[in-house]
Parts: sequence; structure tokens; C-alpha cells
Amino acid sequence: MKIYSTRHGQTDYNKQDMILGSTDLPLNDTGFAQAVRLAAEVEARGDIDIIICSPMLRAQMTANAVSLRCGLEVVTDERLREWNYGAYEGKPRTAGGFAAGKHEFGVRMGGTGESLLQLSHRVYSALDDIIARYRGKNVLIVSHGGVCRVIETYFHDMTIEEFDHWFMGNCKIIEYNV
Repeated sequence: MKIYSTRHGQTDYNKQDMILGSTDLPLNDTGFAQAVRLAAEVEARGDIDIIICSPMLRAQMTANAVSLRCGLEVVTDERLREWNYGAYEGKPRTAGGFAAGKHEFGVRMGGTGESLLQLSHRVYSALDDIIARYRGKNVLIVSHGGVCRVIETYFHDMTIEEFDHWFMGNCKIIEYNV
């Protein structure tokens, strides 16, 4: 079994380097073009059986572009939605306390968002269920930067420093062998 992980295409917040978690924005024109290129790459791989996707609009738009080109079913999993950054939502990524907040893994981001522990719990449980349910199939997970970072920790150990600096580009694919 292979799990492929990708991040949605670009949004206006991504372009402006704004914090985007629970705000439900669509892809911009660049993001849609990235999703079309991702669909071509998935088609060329020819080994993906199903798409499991976040319920958020930007991820759904990305998954739908792949689905239309490749004829793959899209299953939505609420646990793959992006990290809720609380009061940091919509602020510049350089906002005071945002980067340091990722070190406080038991503290809710921005006071009202999710802690890293909460995010990890829901993403790990989704991965456990995907592996159990789709064993023998290859799965494309379409999600978000924060979720992709946690997916990486599921398969590979990371220090806090590595976690802080790990980045997933829009519509890039990482392959994990299960």
C-alpha cells in the first residue's frame, strides 16, 4: 500500500503569506492551475485508487480536479481539515507568537484554536483508519500544510526544529510506503 500526500493548490491567503487554517477559502487562478498539473501527475503515475480529502473548499477543489481527470472517487474525511490557528487566522505568518506557538504542543493556537496534540490525534486516527480500510490500495490524501506536516511525523520522526522548518509546497506529492 502507498499513501500519497498532497497539499491543496494556492489560495489568495497563501499568496499573501497569511495564516490560513479554518478560514474556508477557494483556490485562486494559480491554485487551480496547480491542481490541473497535479491531476496530470496523478494520471501519469497511474497507480492511485482513491482520493481521501479534507472537507475544506480549497482541498475539495484540488481533489475534484484530480478526480475529473483520473476518474477517481473522492471520499471526504473531516479529520483532514486544516489546523485551527485561533486568533492567528488571517494574520501575517510573521505575527508575534505564531511560530513559538507551534512549540507549545499542548496549548491551543491563538487561545481558541487547536493544540498540536489535538491536531495530531485527529490526523493520526484518520491515517490509522485509512490504512486499515484501504489496505491493498494506493490512496491520495488531499489536505493542508499543517496536516501534511503531521502526516510526515506519522511516517518519519522529527525534532521540534525539523517540525518548525518542514514545508509542503502547493500540489506537491510525497509518497509513503505502508
